[in-house]
Amino acid sequence: MAEKKVLLKYSDDPTYKTLNGYLECNGYRGLKSAIAKERQFTIDSIKSAGLRGRGGAGFPTWIKWNGIPKEKTKKHYLICNADEGEPGTFKDKQLMEACPFLLVEGMTIAAYATNADVGYIYIRGEYVDAARALRSAIDEAYQRGYLGKNILGSGMDFDLYIHMGAGAYECGEESALMSSLMGERGMPRLKFPHAPLPTVSGVFESPTVINNVETYCTVPSILYYGGEWYSMMGASTKNSKGTKIFSVSGHVNKPGNYEIEFGTPLSELLELAGGMKGGALKACIPGGSSVPMIDAETCAKAIIGYEEMGEHKTMVGSGGCMFLNEHTCIVSFIWRTSLFYANESCGKCTPCREGTRWMNEVLERIVKGNGKEGDIETLLDICSQIDGRSFCGLGDAACWPVAGAIRVFREEFEYYIQHGKSMVKSKFQKSMLPA
Repeated sequence: MAEKKVLLKYSDDPTYKTLNGYLECNGYRGLKSAIAKERQFTIDSIKSAGLRGRGGAGFPTWIKWNGIPKEKTKKHYLICNADEGEPGTFKDKQLMEACPFLLVEGMTIAAYATNADVGYIYIRGEYVDAARALRSAIDEAYQRGYLGKNILGSGMDFDLYIHMGAGAYECGEESALMSSLMGERGMPRLKFPHAPLPTVSGVFESPTVINNVETYCTVPSILYYGGEWYSMMGASTKNSKGTKIFSVSGHVNKPGNYEIEFGTPLSELLELAGGMKGGALKACIPGGSSVPMIDAETCAKAIIGYEEMGEHKTMVGSGGCMFLNEHTCIVSFIWRTSLFYANESCGKCTPCREGTRWMNEVLERIVKGNGKEGDIETLLDICSQIDGRSFCGLGDAACWPVAGAIRVFREEFEYYIQHGKSMVKSKFQKSMLPA
């Protein structure tokens, strides 16, 4: 059993962060392949590769790129969502710090395909080292003619900038990100069909493409080796092609980022991370804190793929995979999770603003030992009133973990309410509780 490294193949080589080192590892071969052909060739290559957005939604990348107007009447913009705020996810951080040119080249190829003039990398404010690595890479790319005017003599002009966020989880949502980038409050906008798609009217009311760091980093390899080569990885799944980086954390012996092929059993990912630490496996959150958890039995038979994980009522998500051992109190864990989303709600939408607070208050009452009969039904009712009723997905992200935990570990919630304490005996339990 081994990783299938495509993006992280040279991540341990410090010279890969320099342009000379990157070029020695086939760097910019993808861009050269792209600009030697028509723009549509790049989009068709992404389509044949089956690349889907790696930020969490899994939307086909080629559809976004192909949705940009072919006749250019105003500037086209390209944005990289590097505001990696999902708890449990840290893959983009490593890509930006260790493989900055991979992102720069990927965005340049995307700019060529979508006829973009300007690109922005919107980086989470805490990612200072990542911003420094990218700043250095961008400066080198300008000096050597890989950015700026007439890139590699192709006649293509593309400027790339870095924009630091201010630590708001909400700005990871694409419309809130665009608002923040334009100097407005980081709040979500109306969505299609009530408002134009970003590809029609995005940042500065101009055609805009937004993708995640990992998505752009995948593009150079696809253009260099071909879409069919990439699509052969993950061939055992229904519609999940290529590789995916998972940020594995929790009670494992070797936490870290692991790049695996779609179709890999979830149990193999756990083995790659050194197996469980401190006790047997109890639960797994496969794709970041907003994803519904599954129990050990489901984990043993789950296959990593967008549709395959959906069959187990969970998701691939952003790839923030957390494994929890038998000493974990699920109720306390979910209370902590709900507190995060209540704090991060931007407050624009009533269901999310009020619902996340009410949900956290009920959970806090339970973990303080004051739970009431009917609290579980109240929580599920609040979840149903939030889910799908907000401008963005934060409301959904807040209620899915709660509803999912109740579905899988309902007996723990019932025990806590009836006895005023957790059914899990652990020396760490008191440190998990509210003051």
